[in-house]
Amino acid sequence: MRRLGTAAAVVLLALTAPATPAAADDTYTFKLLAKAAPDECFHGIGNPYPPGPPCAEGQAKVSQAYVWGLTRVGADIWFGTGANVNCLVSGATLDSVNPVVNEDYVCEYGESQIVANDPDWPAEIGDQRAPEVWLYNAYTKRKVNKSAEIRAKSTGDAERLRTTIGLRAAGNLDGVVLLGGPALNDSLNLFAFDARTRRFLGSVNLPQYGNIRTFLVAEKALYLGVGIGANGGSGGGVLRWTGDLANPFAFEIVANLPVQAADLAYHDGRVAATSWPANQPTSPAQLAGVWLSPALAGGAPGLNAEDAAGWKQAWHVRQYETDRVVAATYGGGGIASYGGYLYWGTMHVPLKSTKVHQQVYPQATEEAKQAQVANTQRAISIWRGRDLGLPTQKIELLYGATALPAYDPATAAWISVPTGWTPLYGKSGFDNPFNNYTWRMAVAGGRLYVGTMDWSYIVQHIAAENPGVRVRDVAPPPIDPSVYGGDLWVFPSASEKARAVNTQGVGNYLNYGIRNMIPDGPDLYLGMADPMSLRTDPADDVPEGGWELIKLTAPRT
Repeated sequence: MRRLGTAAAVVLLALTAPATPAAADDTYTFKLLAKAAPDECFHGIGNPYPPGPPCAEGQAKVSQAYVWGLTRVGADIWFGTGANVNCLVSGATLDSVNPVVNEDYVCEYGESQIVANDPDWPAEIGDQRAPEVWLYNAYTKRKVNKSAEIRAKSTGDAERLRTTIGLRAAGNLDGVVLLGGPALNDSLNLFAFDARTRRFLGSVNLPQYGNIRTFLVAEKALYLGVGIGANGGSGGGVLRWTGDLANPFAFEIVANLPVQAADLAYHDGRVAATSWPANQPTSPAQLAGVWLSPALAGGAPGLNAEDAAGWKQAWHVRQYETDRVVAATYGGGGIASYGGYLYWGTMHVPLKSTKVHQQVYPQATEEAKQAQVANTQRAISIWRGRDLGLPTQKIELLYGATALPAYDPATAAWISVPTGWTPLYGKSGFDNPFNNYTWRMAVAGGRLYVGTMDWSYIVQHIAAENPGVRVRDVAPPPIDPSVYGGDLWVFPSASEKARAVNTQGVGNYLNYGIRNMIPDGPDLYLGMADPMSLRTDPADDVPEGGWELIKLTAPRT
């Protein structure tokens, strides 16, 4: 072992060849279907928001940042948004509450007008805005904001929308569309629509849950992964929807887990779930990992209450990550069944591992502090396995590291420790150290797609907001602007390495991630994440901020 030193119009976009090896067929095309518009005026941190837009005072701001939940019913594409999500993550996850403004975005935290008008509102999520529900029709090419219908139905529905942090998940079955997201008081809000009439049915608050990430339809049943407590850090599970149009909020618990369920997939007759860790994990079961349900064919059809205690963990991050503190900050990301394998990836909130490490092992010297920053950075790893849970189980690392730095508190030194794995295809992050989220996986047209978050565009801002963090400690300089924007990768088959479809935000490098993907035959709808709230000038040479809905058309060969 060795010691370690320190664009709002609808456009058709043909792919340019990405600056990566093994580029995919250039017949992939993308079409921008819908984009967030400026929704308020900003006139300085802590100041009241002037009327508009248009803005006679201040500048236009677009708060709605993510297509956070996405589902399709025929030609209808339903999605829920999240506003200023970068600020919410920095505040709630990284404990950053000092207001910041730069040319790209603003985070006011406790100085926002939301907090000024409601002193009980938590400062760390002071940049929250009520999420929106949108409906886009592929035939008419029209988008409709359904949020006003929620507010008009009752004061209770309006209040639930107001207090929802963001609509993080969406799904549908049997004529009902459900959208849900975490809410104030560590609870969960759900909203239901009639898929045929598109009429709002109602909403509900579930105080026993604190988070939701994914819906899944498997063998004609709808499941959703949930978390308990603040950001799901106190455990979680999987619910089966047992409702209908008349009673859209009926559920049955089919998994009790020590962690929150993140993404879900149907694989080999079972439901598989990636997980996010408990707040203070004390066992491998409380780390990010992969869980498998009992067989859906066993007993009553689908998963039922008797299956709740029968889930098994097939893999956890400590089997790879060499530093125990860093391991506790991993999240489980996108997951999909493809070619007889279960594929999944990891997630890494920028600087979260650094912040936690600083709390556990505070360093005294500048050199030691810089080494701590440098050695706690992780890019995504991509995995696959087959025969999971059986004696013949086989797991492969596809993209990752053969060794990772681990801190030795006895010597106060960082040591390069073998992970015990050799990646089959390439380095962590698809060879890009800034790919920090495996945000979604989806199978369409016989191909497996992987959408990432890439934080290269905002790394300088994040470093500036965190004293003691230097960009050169996060990744070797210089940062190539050609890598700005989230990535879309494709596995053409289970016997081939991934190829880059686009590594520049799918036509807008401010799109730092592909948050959602849903199939449409061989094609995909992409829900993008772009929180650059102050990038609203169509006359300048910088793209615009705000969510985007994009249609990917794949080659027909």
